[in-house]
Formats: sequence, structure tokens, C-alpha cells
Amino acid sequence: MISKDDKLLSSLQAQCVRKEYCSADMFKKALKGLEGDEEGAATMVALLVKDRFVDDLRYASAFARDKACLDGWGPVKIRFQLRGKGIDAATVEEALASVDPDKAQAKLRAVLEAKVRSLKGDPELRLKLLKFGLQRGYDYDRLDPVVRTLL
Repeated sequence: MISKDDKLLSSLQAQCVRKEYCSADMFKKALKGLEGDEEGAATMVALLVKDRFVDDLRYASAFARDKACLDGWGPVKIRFQLRGKGIDAATVEEALASVDPDKAQAKLRAVLEAKVRSLKGDPELRLKLLKFGLQRGYDYDRLDPVVRTLL
């Protein structure tokens, strides 16, 4: 007879096969499935990590690459989001290092060019572009040269 815990573990493993999750996300799912048993949830997550269903570095690297190259997020915003998921600082920095800087820079430029077109004729164009880039998670030193080339 298969126990409730075995069914939950199997379900969590199946979810991990379909999509990357960090250990904090899996802990929440296990905690819900075990109706608040924190010790049991921690054990489940440890099993998932041991069997490599969950790997925070793999998750963080995929997240960083996707957000930088597909969504045009900067390192500041990516770092903030990953730290909010409970991923340690060293893992976050390693994940950010996996982002191709040329692709990220090209995406930044493309996002800013689209914003320039939407703000055509605006007297505060430079200020709005800088503000937009900062909200996207880029630091001023990286953002300012790109904005200057677009004006």
C-alpha cells in the first residue's frame, strides 16, 4: 500500500520534471500537502534535492537567463526576485554570472528603443527612459550610455 507521503513525494517529483522549482517553492507545496508538518516538508525537500529534482543553482540560472534575455530585466531586479525566493546570495551571484552579457545588453537596447518609440516627442524623454531602465533593474552606470546613444 502506498502511503500519503509517498504519493505526495511522487506528485512533487512529477511537478519538478515538468518545470524548474526552487527549494522554497517545493517546501511550500510540501507543507501544504502535509497540512503544516514543517519537519516532514523539510524532509521531502531534502529528498528532492538529494535526487536532483530540485537544484537552487539550476533554478536561479534558468530564471536569470530567462528574465534577462526574454523579459529584459536587469541584474538588480533579478537579484531582488531570487533573494525573495530564499536563494542565498552566492547562488544568486553565480546565476547572474551565467547570463550572456551581450544578449542582455542587446535586450536592454531593444526594450529602450521600444520605449523611445512610445514616448516620441516627449520633452522629458531622457528622464523617462532612465526611470524606465531603473525600474527594469539596471544600474545607472550601465543604463546611461545606452540612453545617450538613443537620444
